[in-house]
Amino acid sequence: MKVTVVGAGNVGATCADVLAYREIANEIVVVDIKEGLAEGKALDIWQKSPINQYDSRTIGSTNDYSKTAGSDVVVITSGLPRKPGMSRDDLIGTNAGIVKIVTENIVKESPDCILIIVSNPLDVMTYQAALTSKFPRERVFGMAGILDTARYRAFLAEELDVSPKDIQAVLMGGHGDTMVPLPRYTTVGGIPVTEMIDPGKLDAIIERTKFGGGELVKLMGTSAWYAPGSAAAQMVEAIVRDQKRVFPVCVELKGEYGIDSCYLGAPVILGKNGIEKIIELQLNDSEMDLLKTSESHVREVMNVLENLQ
Repeated sequence: MKVTVVGAGNVGATCADVLAYREIANEIVVVDIKEGLAEGKALDIWQKSPINQYDSRTIGSTNDYSKTAGSDVVVITSGLPRKPGMSRDDLIGTNAGIVKIVTENIVKESPDCILIIVSNPLDVMTYQAALTSKFPRERVFGMAGILDTARYRAFLAEELDVSPKDIQAVLMGGHGDTMVPLPRYTTVGGIPVTEMIDPGKLDAIIERTKFGGGELVKLMGTSAWYAPGSAAAQMVEAIVRDQKRVFPVCVELKGEYGIDSCYLGAPVILGKNGIEKIIELQLNDSEMDLLKTSESHVREVMNVLENLQ
């Protein structure tokens, strides 16, 4: 199996490292526009293979997409962070242009691949990749929900003093402060979380999760990379190994939840064909209201992209 990661920054490099360490693919290609960066990161990862005992080969490339030919899965992390004085529309326009060019190059070399988008703003960049690739929704989707649920579960594990391994959760909606955590579908070792935590503390954790990315930016002056890179790698693993894992991902809804032609987080089954099935939960009125609010926010951002084009 061959996997390509586009973008050798912190998120992309972390993703490639996890893929190699866990031997998820035989060959992992890392591509970046900056001269020597991808080659250096790939070589560094390969040189620790005798130490950490793995066989996956990592190869770097500066803008040479021919090395990505025949990739089974491609993770796109390319894009610029929002800078001081940059409007949201500026960020969308800049990163949409980057994602468009990257997607064109990838599709040319690997027309049958599955695309996982990590670039921000996540929901609209997934939309851009879908427009450019013309792939069916089963083969182009975004990484958001796995990262968001990981943060949510980590916070819960800390508060409850339990292993994060025993916590399962689902979040829906857009990637950001309009995401929709679902406490009814959150369990700790099979026990509903609402039976184990004070409602006020649970609400506080949900709010912290919504702004989880911003919390890290304030602490470090830059966005996160260990958790996002690992989340993308987990999606790749589910596909490459046909695990049929149930994960929340950013996908184009086509009537599910009464929503049409909008890119939102929803639980799916991930396997060798990409999205094998979109799962429709029986949301109550309150949860559906939150999802509709999130839909409205994401559509607003999608409209910005459409107007730019």
